[in-house]
Amino acid sequence: MTDKIDLSAEINKNIEAITKQQSLESLAIELRSALHQYPNFPSEGILFEDFLPIFASPTLFSKLITAFMIHIKEKYANVKVDYIIGLEARGFLFGPSLALALGCGFIPVRKAGKLPGDVVQATYVKEYGSDVFEMQLDAMPEGSNVIIVDDIIATGGSAVSAYTLVKKLNCNVLEFAFVMELDFLKGRERLQAPVFTLLSSQKEALK
Repeated sequence: MTDKIDLSAEINKNIEAITKQQSLESLAIELRSALHQYPNFPSEGILFEDFLPIFASPTLFSKLITAFMIHIKEKYANVKVDYIIGLEARGFLFGPSLALALGCGFIPVRKAGKLPGDVVQATYVKEYGSDVFEMQLDAMPEGSNVIIVDDIIATGGSAVSAYTLVKKLNCNVLEFAFVMELDFLKGRERLQAPVFTLLSSQKEALK
């Protein structure tokens, strides 16, 4: 019989090794250099910065989680983070790994009709219409401390909906954490908790 592997311990061992070599700032510079850019996608005036190439490299993926860990451990050294809340769908790409590294739980926010059992709902407006996010009613105990994560903050609509769901469960949002931000859309101004963006933001739309 083979020994069980403690994935959390292995992740943290990698994080400690990376942290000894690089600061949060140098990690952000390296991660940003891995992004692929697509002008005018998904609409005119938007420079889409694709962070999927990071996940193709185990080294870069580890450094992405490390960067978030450095920030969270510094800012919340005396606060217990109980859950990472990941938004469908790209928040699912790194949210579970971040939760595992932190030693806390992961809870998904999903689009309507994808979760079983009793759920709470919140509607958010998109460019062409609206959509509904859901979270399971028994996902976490009242008073839990959570961090909401997603790949990017644009107008902030989906993040606001996630915040609404967490508050419906009588839990605390410590902060929102994003990989990137479209500053010119001013989404952060709509959010009701502190905002952390890992990589440098887009200050203005494409000309």
